[in-house]
Amino acid sequence: MTTTEARPATVPSPTRVNPALLAMAGSLCIALSSVFIKVSGASGSTSAFWRCLFSLPVLGALLWWERRRGTARRRLLLPLLAGVGLGVDFVLWGDAIALVGAGIATVLLSVQVVIVPAVAYLVFRERPSNRFVYAAPVLVGGIVLAGGLAGTPAFGPDPVLGAVLALGAGVGFAAYLVLMRRSTGPGARDHTLFLATVSAGAVAVAIGVPTDRLDLSPGWPVLGWMLALALIGQIAGWLLISTALPRLSSATGATMMLLQPVGAILMGVVLLHERPSVPQLLGCLVVLGAVAFVSVGSRR
Repeated sequence: MTTTEARPATVPSPTRVNPALLAMAGSLCIALSSVFIKVSGASGSTSAFWRCLFSLPVLGALLWWERRRGTARRRLLLPLLAGVGLGVDFVLWGDAIALVGAGIATVLLSVQVVIVPAVAYLVFRERPSNRFVYAAPVLVGGIVLAGGLAGTPAFGPDPVLGAVLALGAGVGFAAYLVLMRRSTGPGARDHTLFLATVSAGAVAVAIGVPTDRLDLSPGWPVLGWMLALALIGQIAGWLLISTALPRLSSATGATMMLLQPVGAILMGVVLLHERPSVPQLLGCLVVLGAVAFVSVGSRR
């Protein structure tokens, strides 16, 4: 995942810790998510279900603390709908990792930074920035190279299908962000995230049961990786980032967020022995450059 909208910010930021270091640590925690999924061997539905289930006790504690501090207005329908997008993202991205590799799948997922302005324009008529218009065709070219969609050499057992699933995950995550933006208000952030996580877990069941891709008893090795995915890749990563970003400049914050896909590529090479082809790596650079161009400009 590659943005911080609608994420919990309940942990007070330490005054003596460099916020850039906090953001870096959080980005690397999230980058580990793809490694946990790849090593576990779990399907997209299985990893989505268990990461949501293991996250709920922590999110429930944050929700309890949030409600003790205020009586903000809390919505029900929009967070649940947002969770549908999040569940689609989790399931498709989990399956894409096995097909195209942890690094490439994470880079392709980052296109949600560009998809969000497009969705906001089509649905809410929010005019996109000029940077978005300029970057869109360049981004498409990078996606074609990174996913091996042009017939160029590509890593993975089925890189084309993996790229398509990763892009579908990006669309799902973009829908999640757009809806969370409309549903989250001051003092209700943890409430919204809790409901979205419940809904995402339900989507994993709805997709996994008919396709026979959901394993409700995967055994302790897989469950251990899923617990690490929930606590490190999801909860700890986003708490660190949401603590750090308010204390960073917009440009620095946007740059730090790009450590997630870059870190996923490096970890895939070092820890998982993935070997993306030269065209794929070139496509990744193009995608990351286009995402940086759009996200830095929008944050400014």
